[in-house]
Formats: sequence, structure tokens, C-alpha cells
Amino acid sequence: MPVDDATPIAIQVEDLHKSFRIPTSRVDSLKERVVRPFATRDYRELRALDGVSFEIERGEFFGIVGRNGSGKSTLLKLLASIYRVDSGTIRMAGRMAPFIELGVGFNTDLSARENVVLNGVMMGLTPSEARNRLDAVIEFAELEEFVDLKLKNYSSGMLVRLAFSLLLEVDADILLIDEVLAVGDAAFQQKCADAFHEMKAAGKTIVLVTHAMAQVETYCHRAMLIDGGRVAAIGAPDEVGRQYLRRNFERAGDGGGADASGAGRDAAVRMLDASLLDAAGERVNSVEQGEKLRLRIRIEALEDFAALGVGYMIVNSSGIAVAQLRALVGGEPPPRVKKGERYEIETSADNLLAPGHYIVHCGINRVLEGGIALDLPSAIDFVVFGGDEDRGLVTLPQETATRPMGAGDR
Repeated sequence: MPVDDATPIAIQVEDLHKSFRIPTSRVDSLKERVVRPFATRDYRELRALDGVSFEIERGEFFGIVGRNGSGKSTLLKLLASIYRVDSGTIRMAGRMAPFIELGVGFNTDLSARENVVLNGVMMGLTPSEARNRLDAVIEFAELEEFVDLKLKNYSSGMLVRLAFSLLLEVDADILLIDEVLAVGDAAFQQKCADAFHEMKAAGKTIVLVTHAMAQVETYCHRAMLIDGGRVAAIGAPDEVGRQYLRRNFERAGDGGGADASGAGRDAAVRMLDASLLDAAGERVNSVEQGEKLRLRIRIEALEDFAALGVGYMIVNSSGIAVAQLRALVGGEPPPRVKKGERYEIETSADNLLAPGHYIVHCGINRVLEGGIALDLPSAIDFVVFGGDEDRGLVTLPQETATRPMGAGDR
């Protein structure tokens, strides 16, 4: 439903509800359907959004953050009219363009040239406007050599770059973006950052869903935290970011009962902060391949310890553990840690990881007594960019020697 053009409000959402019916038993084969044609199907209701209300002003860069499953991506799809609301109202002022899922709207059997024109028209351009902007789209995406290649032969990074470049050229009033792309080399990363700053300066209304707090603090005027399908906080990006991290750490530290991992109510260490740092010590969400990987955590002891150690497990987007780092709290030999003491631990390592998205699982271990004081899954997530895509899990340092073989060599 449109908003009156005279109002300063670009997006108005009131009492939004959305649920999904999920079958508790599946019928996966034709044989099962034939044998049990009248079998009843049971469903459980997943309430994705429960009474969400907020407003976004024209020209505002608005961030939406929350844990996986909190409802933030569902909200963005409702704003984009991909999903239909169960109840509540959504009002928008201006033309909207979504950048929500990789490849949505693209026909992989068509070339990049054909897809740019087709999607440009779908986003509100005339066919002639879409054709006139083709060169600008392809140039920004740095895909001039692949403009006539079918998209089914594109890598995921090339697809994201093409979709993002098209988004910049459609002149929409409202942009809906689910995660900021972090692909390509350092120069392309900088182009993307410059594009966001230009859109912000031009007064575009931008809604950004992301896990990266650094992006929220860099770009957004305001942010909203969604938790369990409800609005938990709206306000300044830094404060909302702190609440997001605090909720993550509190749940990992004292939610859901104790278990063998130490992540339950018996956790004896509180995580205060966890972040990826650049060379200047600033929080970032991406690092170029070859640069140092710098991880920093801040913890508080909830009881006395003979000694504590930190273990990091770095896992890629496929769930494969690709690297492990360890450190001692307080240095070596590790000192006794008393209840209430706080420590900052910074660990750095050579970044040999292949380009992609990574999650860091963090564990605080009782070094001498044995056992785990805190287990925090998904403490940090980050992206490695640059280098060659799709070339294994890590790039190993190597030395090579060659020599000619004589007739007698075997």
C-alpha cells in the first residue's frame, strides 16, 4: 500500500504477523502417496513475525539485525512482496528494488546482457533505459569479458556482483538489501563501499539486513534488533549492535540449561565482546586474503581459575572446520584468574583462507582442571575476499624445485 508522497515516511509497518505451516511428517515418494492417499498430515506453526511495527524516514539508511531464525529475512521478503502478510499493513512511498537472494530473478540459461535488460525492466526501467545502462552495469561488475556468457557458467561471486551492479542503476527510491556483498579483490570492495556512501549521500532510502555490526555502525542512521519475531530495540546503530551482541553472548552463557559443552547455565566465563580487527585495530567484517587475521575477545571470569585458555575453530559456509587457533589467557605461563577479573585477548595468524564466508566458534577452557568454562558458537563471522575463487579451502605456502632428468633416472 503506498504512502502519501507528502509524508517524510518512506516505509510504515504496523502490527505485522507472518506464520508458516511446517509438516511434522513428510511424504517424499509417489509410492507413499499411492499407498496412503488419505493419510492425514500434521503441521506445526512457525511464527516468524509477531506484531512487528516500525517506520523508516525518507533518505534513511536503516539496519535490521538479529540472530538466525529471528525473522529479519522474512520481514525483508514481506517488504519486497515476495511473501504475503497474514495480518498487519505495509505502506511504502516510492519505487522499490530488492537485492535479497543470490540469483533471484535471473534466468541462468540467458546471458548477462539479456538478464540485465530483463531484470532492469522488472525493476521499473523501460527496455531502452535498461539497454542504455547495460554498459554501466557490466563495467561496475567488472564482467566485460563475460557479458555474453550464460549465467549458469558464472561463479557465485560473479552473480552477486552482477546483481548488485544492476541494483545501483535502476534509480529506485527504496533499496532492500539482504547482506552486503563482500566479494572480489580490494579494489572492488572499495567500489562497493563508495557506492553505499554515494547512495547514502544521495538520500536513498535503504534497508539493510545483516549480521555484520561493523557495517551497521558504518552506514546506518538507525538500526532495529529483531528477536523471536518481535522488535527488541530500535535506535542508534552502536547501541543496537551492543544489545545484539549482548543477547548472543548471554544466551550462549546462561541459556537452555547446562550441557557437556559448557554453554549452559553452568558457564563460568562471560563473553563481553568478540570481533575481527584490521591493522589499525578497528572492528571489521571482512579481510583480504594474505592480510593478518586478527581476532579479539574480551571476557570476564565468574569464578576463580587456576588458568584459562582460548580455542578458536574457524568453519566455512559448508560447515567444514578449516583451521584452529589457541591462546592462553594472561600469557605464558598463564596466571591464576580471579572471579571478576576481565581480560582482552588478541590473537593473530597468517590468513591463508580461500575467499568465502567463515564462522569462528570460541571456547574458553580450564587449562589445569580440565573442562570447558564457556562454549560460544558463532562468536564472530567474517568474509575473506581477494585471491582466486573456488580453489580449495586454504592457499598453502609452497616451495617448488625442478631439475631435468637424465636417461638413467627413474
